[in-house]
Amino acid sequence: MRSPINQSTYIKHSGATQVQPRAIGGVSLTVAASGQHARLRHLRQSGSLKCLFPRKAGGGCEAVLVNTAGGITGGDRFSVAATANPDAHLTITTQASERAYASTGDDCGRITSVLTISRGGHVNWLPQETILFNKCHLRRSLIVDLAQDASALICEPVIFGRKLMGEQLSSAQFEDRVEITREGKPVFLDQVRLDGNVERTLARPHIAGRNRAMASLVYIAPDAGARLSTIRRLLPETGAASLIREDQLVCRILAPDGYLLRKHLVPALSHLTRNQLPKCWMI
Repeated sequence: MRSPINQSTYIKHSGATQVQPRAIGGVSLTVAASGQHARLRHLRQSGSLKCLFPRKAGGGCEAVLVNTAGGITGGDRFSVAATANPDAHLTITTQASERAYASTGDDCGRITSVLTISRGGHVNWLPQETILFNKCHLRRSLIVDLAQDASALICEPVIFGRKLMGEQLSSAQFEDRVEITREGKPVFLDQVRLDGNVERTLARPHIAGRNRAMASLVYIAPDAGARLSTIRRLLPETGAASLIREDQLVCRILAPDGYLLRKHLVPALSHLTRNQLPKCWMI
């Protein structure tokens, strides 16, 4: 009797060419204000990306992304599209840290996320750390479109190999792009591109000074200036925060490892979310 095929390990042979299985997943959701709360208005999920909605004490809606493929490698494709309707508040996070594993060939893994925030709306984009493994090839982009009086908190933490596990990135490719617009006009653009011996690159004093973990944070809201001094007090010597516009606070943190990164990042996020950081960050 022929055993069933396990699609997660199936390899199709075509002559001398092996076609590896690819993970494809997408989530599209919209939340709308309903009194003092935000309600899910639309949800579509497909493939290896799912979304959970835990109960939240506050008035906003919380969405937790789950990658059922267990990570991302070359050829994988994941996409997220989220919309906050007028006056709706939405927090998006991940169930656990994302893992970018070794890729074969030239094809990269891609993660594309688009956030649309209508007038009076607010979105917290708070995925947990992305952990890069040796020989990974990951290309990631985040586009945020804000209405004139919308607000957002955007955070992207990355770990360049886990120090205590002895992981080294002697060969890896990582590209990360964050683009934020307000009414279609650019207000923030940041791009990181690392290719080759990432370990050696991060060791340079003017790049990362041998630090192996990094978080980029952007807070756009009317009270950004009032929060600057508190955020600066919470940062380590390898972190900095600036107010680049009256309503726009930008922060970057470097740390030797993921534990020390969280030691400073979690209090900063708790402050900016008014102690509403998703519970999965605390597990």
